[in-house]
Amino acid sequence: MKLRDKGVGTRRLLSEMQRLQNTLRWSCQGWGAAWASEKSLRQWSGAQLVSVILTFLLPISADARGMIIALGFLLLAAELVNTALEEVVDLVCPDQDPRAKKAKDCASAAVMLTAIAAGTAWLVALIG
Repeated sequence: MKLRDKGVGTRRLLSEMQRLQNTLRWSCQGWGAAWASEKSLRQWSGAQLVSVILTFLLPISADARGMIIALGFLLLAAELVNTALEEVVDLVCPDQDPRAKKAKDCASAAVMLTAIAAGTAWLVALIG
């Protein structure tokens, strides 16, 4: 590898590190904005914290523990997507419209289904 090629690689690495830093910053800003305005995100976050703690206190398998924790984080992600969709729908369609209602209801249903999946994982882990 020529010396010049190493410089290009270093610049590319620094560029990717900057991109990652920006992505993390924007993600944290999104989390903070949703946290400030969405009670349901705060409630699901509390439930996830309790859930994670319980998975380590109760005698359940590592597989079940991993599934429960992962589904809890997936539920938080679904809630964030629901919040984002609601914001965009409200921006684009400030008046009542059946299509806007359908979009919001579908996003809410996605959160509900994710919560059911997490609850099911808990039931299977506890009951067997």
